[in-house]
Amino acid sequence: MSAILGTYARRPVSFSHGKGCYLYSTQNEKFLDFVSGIAVNSLGHCHDHLVETIKKQSEKLWHVSNAFEIPEQERLAQRLVDHTFADHVIFMNSGAEATEASIKIARKYFYEKGQPQKNRIITFQGAFHGRTLASLFAANNSEHVKGFGPKVEGFDQVPFGDHEALKKAINENTAAIMVESILGEGGIRVIPDQCLKGLRKLCDEHDLLLILDEVQCGIGRSGKFFAFEWAEISPDIVPIAKGIGGGFPIGACLVNEKAGSGMKPGTHGSTFGGNPLAMSVGNAVLDIILEKGFLENVVSVGHYFEQQLLKLKEKYPSVLEEVRGKGLLRGIKVKVNNVDFLNQLFENKMLAVKAGDNVVRLLPPLIIENKEIDEGVSIIEKVCEKLK
Repeated sequence: MSAILGTYARRPVSFSHGKGCYLYSTQNEKFLDFVSGIAVNSLGHCHDHLVETIKKQSEKLWHVSNAFEIPEQERLAQRLVDHTFADHVIFMNSGAEATEASIKIARKYFYEKGQPQKNRIITFQGAFHGRTLASLFAANNSEHVKGFGPKVEGFDQVPFGDHEALKKAINENTAAIMVESILGEGGIRVIPDQCLKGLRKLCDEHDLLLILDEVQCGIGRSGKFFAFEWAEISPDIVPIAKGIGGGFPIGACLVNEKAGSGMKPGTHGSTFGGNPLAMSVGNAVLDIILEKGFLENVVSVGHYFEQQLLKLKEKYPSVLEEVRGKGLLRGIKVKVNNVDFLNQLFENKMLAVKAGDNVVRLLPPLIIENKEIDEGVSIIEKVCEKLK
């Protein structure tokens, strides 16, 4: 019996090492990894630049308190500001922490404006914003919140894609609208550009803040640095994590000048957030992702992946229902049980992960090439052939 609390239904496999798009089990089996730690290993496993960065920084300094200036933190913040909508950044360690910070920042903004009654946040059914209490009840998935009452108040949820319900939910107590630019856990649902533009317009009309959760879909996964950039809009607050650390725990909350104006010394903090080791890794990830041509390649390979999946959908209509996603954040809605499909992928040495709406989620590293896409598509076809 494991000493680890049983909060995960784990597969009976453990890995000894990884490189690029592949993981190697302790039984010397090679797996094609289309999970990437659930969009975490953005540059694949043990990327040379990240390995070298960690080695160098680990010999100098790991952690100091945020009571002191941290040069690597300042550098990463400035680079994020220079390449995004943001004016300021605050660092933490995970996506859930980043969404919690987003909620605090939105409420504090209106409190400092003399409007403390504006403290409620509109969210959407099918969303996922983390596993801490406030983030759990923000998404309000019935299975996820079961047994964790009393309910954390302050959230008004509307059906995904229901514009009229969204408009009706706005009242004098509404502070912000919060949504993932691409719903990940909820089934790889891409919010159309015109809808993101509509959300921005709605927030402007009602003096609300727009929070776009890019924890899973950000840091290049869609082919833009942020997925909302495809819609050519600017949000007010953006929580990030996962891909920015390339496998190392980093979370952050990006804000514009307006949204961040209520935050003063003492209003938020994180013991480990922004430590020199994590920040050096974050900078190393940006070194690669911001290279000329990197994001364009994500778009190109992502399009190739989509086309190959669409061919399979046409060939196996009794198994595959819909291909979803953008860039290298992809999902296949299947007509068989998605867990059965994932089990068959696993038997064929390919790793993927489930999502809502009976979707198989495919999250390869951003450094993947067409030849590895072909390998993955070949395995998917083999599974379709068996399950048809």
